[in-house]
Amino acid sequence: MSDAQSTGTSSRGAGPFIAAIDQGTTSSRCIVFDVDARIVAVDQKEHRQIFPKPGWVEHDAKEIWVNVQEVLANAVEKAGITKADVLAIGITNQRETTMLWDKKTGEPVHNAIVWQDTRTSGLVRELGRNVGQDRFRRDTGLPLATYFAGPKARWLLDNVEGLRERAESGDILFGTMDSWVIWNLTGGVNGGVHVTDVTNASRTMLMRLDTLEWDPKICNSIGVPMAMLPKIRSSSEVYGTAKGGPLNGVPVASALGDQQAALFGQTCFAEGEAKSTYGTGTFMLMNTANKPINSYNGLLTTVGYRIGDQPAVYALEGSIAVTGALVQWMRDQMGLINTAPEIETLASSVEDNGGAYFVPAFSGLFAPHWDSSARGVIAGLTGYVTKAHIARAVLEATAWQTREISDAMTKDSKVELTSLKVDGGMTANNLLMQTLANVLDAPVVRPMVAETTVLGAAYAAGLAVGFWPDTDALRANWRRAAEWTPDMDQSRRAREYKNWLKAVERTKAWLDDDEDS
Repeated sequence: MSDAQSTGTSSRGAGPFIAAIDQGTTSSRCIVFDVDARIVAVDQKEHRQIFPKPGWVEHDAKEIWVNVQEVLANAVEKAGITKADVLAIGITNQRETTMLWDKKTGEPVHNAIVWQDTRTSGLVRELGRNVGQDRFRRDTGLPLATYFAGPKARWLLDNVEGLRERAESGDILFGTMDSWVIWNLTGGVNGGVHVTDVTNASRTMLMRLDTLEWDPKICNSIGVPMAMLPKIRSSSEVYGTAKGGPLNGVPVASALGDQQAALFGQTCFAEGEAKSTYGTGTFMLMNTANKPINSYNGLLTTVGYRIGDQPAVYALEGSIAVTGALVQWMRDQMGLINTAPEIETLASSVEDNGGAYFVPAFSGLFAPHWDSSARGVIAGLTGYVTKAHIARAVLEATAWQTREISDAMTKDSKVELTSLKVDGGMTANNLLMQTLANVLDAPVVRPMVAETTVLGAAYAAGLAVGFWPDTDALRANWRRAAEWTPDMDQSRRAREYKNWLKAVERTKAWLDDDEDS
């Protein structure tokens, strides 16, 4: 972390401040920001990843709530401030991760089912019937895939005894992690507010993009009772106030799915502006202004954000399931590196990938292929390939997957990518950033505050309470830290891309329809 992002109070300007909670896939954290969008204090805590079966991924929602309370208290303490200094709390979250809990007791009925989880593959095929993946796409912007929250909720209703009856009678609440955190933060069983925002609702496959409301017909088709759904609100408004804890009485004033929060934090407020966040997975979003653009090239149509009662802003999105998670896999499962940053050193020790291409379709392929039956492949192996070549292929996998999405965005939007704003943990890897610029044939720009996901939640909360006057003030805060420009020969780029696409084809339809995911 750079000096400007130190966890002490030395870089702190005068208050007041905004506290933003980022409930992510691997950890929860809280960051306190000042009016110049500088980080005053940060605290973070990891939670367990639970793998009951191959392809299944769960989280303990109670553990996550305990962690959220802890990082919030610690960040406030590190900043040396009190609740009187904090104007609002913002929330951003891992998106499609799904949970149901008992309204009266506050107890989860089951572990949360994580966005990467593929247990709903059979259900998704069944829901497709004769129509296939696009059955709900025109209304929701989403293809039928294991990724989204609606089918996960249906799976819980089908597999936890007695749950459907409790849900239909109004005793059970559904939510993505934003809803769970906000409900608990605002009182839980003692009057907690059950809401979600338009960005998270747009990832359930239950909300219409045109009306921004739950669709009774789709809910009925998927088998989700509307009685358990949260109220859909904008991304930037006061939902309620925190009850108890160090910020008791402070307004809870924003919620954005993590990728939309990063779009907001990168100040991509104009049509055609795009960002890509490199974390566990990678997510590239392009602002398409006030109109949802139907994708014919394997992208998702999603809500980018909505400020108060202003019209919603939409986005095209390309989602990649495994990028940073592949580096973790190299470290934890294979033992080829001891720490994540070592991947850059190892990959830099060779000039190229030695002919090897690594397609990490561990939970199927996301955009633009949407093949949940795909599984990972390392192609092009010869006796010449070393672990350093594999390390290079690991980093290149992130770059080539981004290129596939960039190409699809250009086809759908008719807008050429002129540069890409990047953020997330993997952007600390300079070799990866240069590789990205090379394969995209476009400049890659990293901002001063790389934590743009949590910054986006802070911005939206700050707008809701007048901490920042408008989006122009947010743009003025954006500062460039580094830029990489392409230096790859065009013929080499074309040849490497062709080989990558060949490797991708080898992963497809690995599982047969009757095989368990």
